This record gives sequence, C-alpha cells and structure tokens, in this order.
Amino acid sequence: MGELVSFPSNGHEAGGYLAVPRSGSGPGLVVIQEWWGLVPHIKDVCDRFATEGFVALAPDLYHGASVANSEPDEAGKLMMALNTDQAVKDMSGAVDFLLGHDAVTSSHVGVTGFCMGGGLALALACARPDAVSACAPFYGVIPWSSLQPDYSKLEASILGNFAEGDSMFTPTMVRELEDRLRAEGKEVEFIIHPATQHAFFNDTRPEVYDEEASGRCWSSIVPFLRANIT
Repeated sequence: MGELVSFPSNGHEAGGYLAVPRSGSGPGLVVIQEWWGLVPHIKDVCDRFATEGFVALAPDLYHGASVANSEPDEAGKLMMALNTDQAVKDMSGAVDFLLGHDAVTSSHVGVTGFCMGGGLALALACARPDAVSACAPFYGVIPWSSLQPDYSKLEASILGNFAEGDSMFTPTMVRELEDRLRAEGKEVEFIIHPATQHAFFNDTRPEVYDEEASGRCWSSIVPFLRANIT
C-alpha cells in the first residue's frame, strides 16, 4: 500500500514510509519506530492506519539501519547511539512533510510510537506543539538522559497504552509521568493493560504479542486520533 519517501530535515534529507488511504486523503499521522528500526512491522502499522483513513508516515530514524527481532542487544545499541537531537529534527521534518502533502486534510497531525518510539512521540508533541494535536504512545517513556522534553509546552491530547509486566518502562514510571503531566494541566490518560508484556502490540513477536490487548488498543486509539487530530 505504501511507498518510501524523502523529505527535508533541518538542511539535510530524511526518509520514511508513507501510506495513503484508498480514498486518497485523510488526517496526518506520524508513526515512530521501535528500537528495531523501520522494519516491516512498522510499515504494516502504517498500512493499517491508512486502511482506517489516516495518511501515515513512519520516519526512518536510523537512516537505513535495522535489526531483526532476534537481535535485541544490537537493537539496544542502535537506540542508545541514536542522536536524539537529529531524531527530533527528522520527526519534525516528517510533520512538515505531512502538513504540506496534498493528501493530508488536517491542519495538525497526530503522533504514535512504540517502545522507544513511544517516548519519542511525547518528545515530538512537546517540540511541535504548534502542529501536534494528538499523541498516542505505546509502552515507551524517554530512555535517554540527554532528551528531557519541556512538558509545559505540550498542547496535544494524550492517550497512552502500557504493559503491566513491562520491566523496561515499568508501571511505576508510567504513573509518575502521568501524574507529572496532569500536574502540568495536560489532557492525558495512560492505560496499563493487565497480564501483558512490553511490545504486546507487535504481532511479529509471538512471545509477547497479546491479541486481546492489541484489539482493545486499536479500538480506542483509532477514534481517539479521529477526534483529536484537528
């Protein structure tokens, strides 16, 4: 359904995977990768969002690098080596690309992301409050000490989905962030799904995939994005 595209990013060029609905138009949505990179699963997620009517773009934050699900140590190295300043610029470039695209009908975009992409989705919403009106992170909190978003700038509505059995981004971390955002006066709801593991939405990982929880997420995130991407 989708295609690889390129777009400007702070004087450089970035790339990504773009999926457009069969209708030819819809609200814009940025989809942020897990630590594996821009892998087929993320492209499939973009295609699924396009089926629901969104123009979905997943920027390639590793600029061509990716690893298989069987190599978590290598994925961890890629994540920790990520230049977060450049990543935010690439995501911002993706926002501008969508807002300038003929297929995008919204004046703002939404952003969703998975694992490290969940944290980056929040970072993008803080970096581009002018353009991001809906943020839907999945089991991700900021894993880099060098990246500390200014949550006071956040304007987007937030719906987050997290895993009860997540040892990387624990329920305690999730509730602490939720409390912090509410103290800032932000519109936020974080859902911790019982008896789930980190990456439970990734159907290419049968050891953690939870079909029921994933279905619940999908049935809530799609109407959330439709209602809040303005």
